[in-house]
Amino acid sequence: MINIEKVHGSQNSFFLLDQTKLVKPLTTAELQNLAIKLTDEQTGLLGGSDGLLVVEPATTPAAIAQMRIFNKDGSQALMCGNGLRTVARYLTGKFHQREFLVQTAAANLRVQQYPDLASGVPAFSVEIAPVSFAADDVGWHNLAFSKIINQSIPAFSDRLKFTALAVPNPHLISFVSDIHEAHEILGQLGQELNHPNQYFPDGVNVSFAQILAPNKLFVETYERGVGFTNACGTGMSATSLAGHLTYPKQVAADELLTVYNPGGLVKTKIHADTDNYWVELIGNATVTHHIYLPEECLHEGEFDQQQISVVETDEQEAYLKFVSTFKNM
Repeated sequence: MINIEKVHGSQNSFFLLDQTKLVKPLTTAELQNLAIKLTDEQTGLLGGSDGLLVVEPATTPAAIAQMRIFNKDGSQALMCGNGLRTVARYLTGKFHQREFLVQTAAANLRVQQYPDLASGVPAFSVEIAPVSFAADDVGWHNLAFSKIINQSIPAFSDRLKFTALAVPNPHLISFVSDIHEAHEILGQLGQELNHPNQYFPDGVNVSFAQILAPNKLFVETYERGVGFTNACGTGMSATSLAGHLTYPKQVAADELLTVYNPGGLVKTKIHADTDNYWVELIGNATVTHHIYLPEECLHEGEFDQQQISVVETDEQEAYLKFVSTFKNM
């Protein structure tokens, strides 16, 4: 029997599979199929999830392991900040190390264990990098900009301004006066730019943010390959940097920022060396379930309930208790 975990960071949920535990690792096509089947809200396991995280041997000598990310639609993401925290926790338990490098599609990234956010709410800090403002990296076309920082783009909105950057996932960000009133506009723009369109042909993560107070934000994201999500780790990191570039007196570098999201909160810190940026993302890494099933189920993407055993942890209860302390702020 193989153990996969259901995990979340800020209730951005995933299934986590360690390929090194399998007799025969899944092919990319099998992983894509598994992601689609597992994450389906109606027919997947445990109400589905936002994606599938896959741990594999590193192909670079400095990293302890490699993380691959599959979205709900089977597409692969370059990075996932919330997911990386949960993978960091898993690897900490596996290798008994508190600080190390994890290989991702774009770079080896630093991760380390962080003090618990609350009783029963383990936390990890992960590096979000590299950062780029170039059109080729963010993926826009047919827009007359070499860089988009707090720019009006009439094709997207007649009143909002936007910042675009890759971390390395591509993000389009706008700051709004009321995040709740802007929800519908975010959904419309997110859908438009993640269906066939002339501006972001490969899609883009779209985030709206509200500055609540100095160094305190609320961010909501329409995620490429997923749709609305409780939280997007790279989105909150990119938005923190966009906020600093646009409103430096309200969003400071080298200070901990509090970033609320529909699923909870994270802390971020912007690190700047001239124009070379990276963002530190700190938040929970929660395991809600251990799922035991035959390896054949993973290869086939079929789940016979009689062959599956599920063990629920008490960590979600602890996380929700933590969230309740600020949810109505």
